[in-house]
Amino acid sequence: MTTEAQGRVDVLGIGVNSIDRVIRLSCTAREMLDTGKVRVPEEELSCGGQTATAMAACAALGLRAAYLGTFGSDEHAQRISGELRSRGVDVSRCSARDVQNAGATVLLDVSGARTVLWHRDERLRLDARDVSPEAIDSARLVHVDDVDDDAALAAARLARERGVQCTSDIEQAKDRTPELVAAVQMPIFDHNAPVQLTGEHDPERALRKLRKWNPGVLVMTLGPQGAAALDGDEFLLSPALSVPVLDTTGAGDVFRAGVIYGLLQGWPLETQLRFANAAAAASCTRFGAISSVPSLADVRAVTS
Repeated sequence: MTTEAQGRVDVLGIGVNSIDRVIRLSCTAREMLDTGKVRVPEEELSCGGQTATAMAACAALGLRAAYLGTFGSDEHAQRISGELRSRGVDVSRCSARDVQNAGATVLLDVSGARTVLWHRDERLRLDARDVSPEAIDSARLVHVDDVDDDAALAAARLARERGVQCTSDIEQAKDRTPELVAAVQMPIFDHNAPVQLTGEHDPERALRKLRKWNPGVLVMTLGPQGAAALDGDEFLLSPALSVPVLDTTGAGDVFRAGVIYGLLQGWPLETQLRFANAAAAASCTRFGAISSVPSLADVRAVTS
């Protein structure tokens, strides 16, 4: 399908989706490890995945969002593709593979903290051939995750060449992570990745060390402490908002959607971070990943 037929979107997300089997524990994760046996009061299936959740959140905030990824051929693939479509995310750029859809087991403890155990058939991998110049040209901004290196790098480099803004979700340190950091316009790191990449536990020192790979704005999430950024030589710390936490699943993905929304509005970085923190906080008051994404009104309610 041509770009003209699909229509231009605000944001194109390139990366993974997942069906999550969420297990709600009756204790904390530490207590589970100490006892070795705990009761599971409830479990359910929920739609998620880093980039799929981020695009669902972008759509909920009012952006025209599209997703480029791979689905399996089972009922789980039908469930998540249908969920994204129902939320206004264009999935026409996706492809299907004759395997089981990607999935994860999410252990959610009584504090709202979660541990994710994920699995995906290698045949679901995106590669550079799956990312076309036409797909990049179809969006004002491209967002990539760090799961499939070849596809993420191809998208980021095409975006740079074609003058399209590009953000990233970088969760772990891998061999090609420095390449991805250098390729995107705005790397957005999970709080663990800068530590793994630099050995620095202090956010400011870590971001200043990462400056050698990218001269632009560097952002990192800090969990319950909020977020931090390095803009030129200026270090910014944006505190989290206090909310009753039910589930932190997807909060980082929603944070990235908040940054993307602010970027496309042309807001100052400090405003982007404050809005993204509010979006993440709103998502933490609900269960699930995609099921927790907030609307623009929900985010504004958290800040009022």
